[in-house]
Amino acid sequence: MSRTGLARVAAALLPLLPYAYAESGFILRDGTPVRLRLNQNLSSADATVGAPVDFEVLEDVKVDGRVVIARGGVALGTITEAQPKRRLGRGGKLNVNIDHVRLVNGEKVALRAIKEAKGAGKGGTVTGAVVATSIVFFPAAPLFLLMHGKDITIPKGTEITAYINGDVELNPAQFAARPGETAASAVQTLTPVKALTNGDVVAMVKAGLSPETILAVVRTTPGNYQLGPQDLIALKQAGVSEEIIQAMISSSSK
Repeated sequence: MSRTGLARVAAALLPLLPYAYAESGFILRDGTPVRLRLNQNLSSADATVGAPVDFEVLEDVKVDGRVVIARGGVALGTITEAQPKRRLGRGGKLNVNIDHVRLVNGEKVALRAIKEAKGAGKGGTVTGAVVATSIVFFPAAPLFLLMHGKDITIPKGTEITAYINGDVELNPAQFAARPGETAASAVQTLTPVKALTNGDVVAMVKAGLSPETILAVVRTTPGNYQLGPQDLIALKQAGVSEEIIQAMISSSSK
C-alpha cells in the first residue's frame, strides 16, 4: 500500500481509537491514589493567590503492569486563598487546590484531594465537588487549626495522597513496559533524548516555556550539568528560577 493509502487508513481509524482503549481496559481509574511530596515551603505570611505549588510523585502508578505515572514525576497545585495572620488573634488562611499530574507520555491528568468525588449535604444536594480539589494536609492540618493568631506554615517535604479525578482512557502503546523495566527507563524508552546541559535549560527558559514544563523535562531526563558557583550565578542571570536550579542539582545527585 502506498504512503497516501496508509495515511487514509490511519485517518479513518483515528476516531475509533478511544473506543479501542476502553475495550482493552487500559484505563487509569477514577480514585486511583497518587502519593505526593511538597517541594517547597508554604506560609500564609507570604503566599500569593494564583501561585503554582510544586509536588513530586513518590511512587510509580501502574495500569496493567505498565507505569503511567512515574516516581519523581511532577504534580501541580495552585494557591487559591492566602491571608496572613491578623490582629485580635485571628489566624492566617492558606488554601491550596491540587490540579494535575503529568503522565510519562507528557499528558496531564486532573487530580483531586479526596477519594470520593461526590457527597450529599442537607436536602440531598451534592456538595463534594465544591471541595473535591482542596488539599487537606495530615497529620499537620489538625495542629494548624488550633494555632489561633498564627500564620499557617506547611513545610517542604509534607506528604499527601491525591486521587485521579475521573476515568482516563489511555493508549497502551504509549506506555510500553518490559519485564524488569523501571519507571525511569520507561520514560527514556518513550522519549529518547540526550542528556540535558545548562545550555539546554537556558534555551528552554529563553524560548518562553513554562516553569512547569521545564521542571518536568529536568526531572524525567538525564542531565549533564555544570553546577559550580559561577555556573549557578550564570544560570540565575540567564533567568533560570531557583526551583529549576534546585531540580537540576537534585537530578545530578541521583
